[in-house]
Amino acid sequence: MNGICTLANDYVYDQLIALLNSIEAVYGRTMPVCIYPYDENTAKIAAELAHRPHVKLYNHQDSIQKWDKFVKDIWDKHPTAQQHWQTIGANKYHRVGTHRRYCAFDAPFDRFVYMDADILLMSPLDHIFTQLNHTNWVVYDFQFKDVSHVYSVSSTKLKELFTPERLQTEIFCSGFYGSKKDIFPEQKRDILLNYLRQGEAEVLYDMAPDQTILNYMVMRLGIPSYNFARTLPAKEATGCSVSSLHFENRDQILYDKGNRLTYLHYIGLSSKLFSRVCAGENIDFPYRDIFLHYRYLYTPEKKPKFITKPKPYDVSPSLGKRILKKLGLAKQ
Repeated sequence: MNGICTLANDYVYDQLIALLNSIEAVYGRTMPVCIYPYDENTAKIAAELAHRPHVKLYNHQDSIQKWDKFVKDIWDKHPTAQQHWQTIGANKYHRVGTHRRYCAFDAPFDRFVYMDADILLMSPLDHIFTQLNHTNWVVYDFQFKDVSHVYSVSSTKLKELFTPERLQTEIFCSGFYGSKKDIFPEQKRDILLNYLRQGEAEVLYDMAPDQTILNYMVMRLGIPSYNFARTLPAKEATGCSVSSLHFENRDQILYDKGNRLTYLHYIGLSSKLFSRVCAGENIDFPYRDIFLHYRYLYTPEKKPKFITKPKPYDVSPSLGKRILKKLGLAKQ
C-alpha cells in the first residue's frame, strides 16, 4: 500500500492543516496519510483527525521507542555533539523528536513519500512512486549543492568514507523523500552502530540531526538513490524552496518556468510565523497567499483579513542568503 507520511505536533498545527489540505486538493481523500508525533503535544491534531478518517496519528510505541533509542545510541558515540548542544542551551539530545520520521520504515505503508509539515503538495506523486519500482530511495531537491548541512566537512574521516563524487551527487534533504518499509532492519542498524562506534560518528553534522543520520544510513549502506533534480533535463526540473521567488501562481498551483512544482517547502521559516499570521498578524513572507489558501481551503471565512500594511517577516537583506546557505541552493 502507498501512502504519505509527515511529522508534527500541535506547535505546527497550522502548517499541518495546510499540508493535509494540499494533499486532499490533489488526491481527494483517497491517499492515506500517517502523522508521526514529534512529541506528546498532539491533542489538537487528534481532534482534527476525527474529521479525516484517511489520516492516522501513529501510536506504535514499540516502534517510536526503538528509533528514539537508536538515535540516542548514535549521538552517544559522537565525540562533540552533546557538549555542543549543551553550550547552545539544548538538551543532551537535540531535537530528538525529528528522528521519529524513521518510524515510516516500520509502518503503516509498504511504499511511502515522507514530507515535512512545512510543505505544500503541488502535484500527484506518480513519478515518485513509479521510480520506487526501480530503487529504494527517491528524492527531488538540490541539497547536493551544499555538503556542509549534511556532514561535518571538517572531519578528516568524511573523505575516507565517501568519494568527492558521492558527496557532490548523493546527499539529499530529509524534508522530502520516497522509500519503502523495512529497508533498515535490525541487522543493518547494528552494522551502522558498529561503524559509528569505530569513529565514524565524527562525520555527522549535529545541527541537522535527522538529516545527517538519514544521509549516513543511506550512503553508508550503499542504498541506490535517485534524485529527480539531477536526472531531469534542466528545462524540466523545478525548484521546491520558498527562497525561489520566481515561481508563477496559476490557480493556487506553482510553476517553475512552465513546469508544475511537485512541492513547495517553506524551509527556513519559523513555525511561530505561521501561527502568528493565522492569528491575524499581518506579516508578509514568500508565497503567503498560497499557504493561506490551503490552510483555509475548507473554511475560507476564517481566513485572516488584513487591513494594515504588512510587516516584512525579516527586514534583514540576508534572509534569502541565510535560507540559501541552509539549503545549499545556488539555483532553485
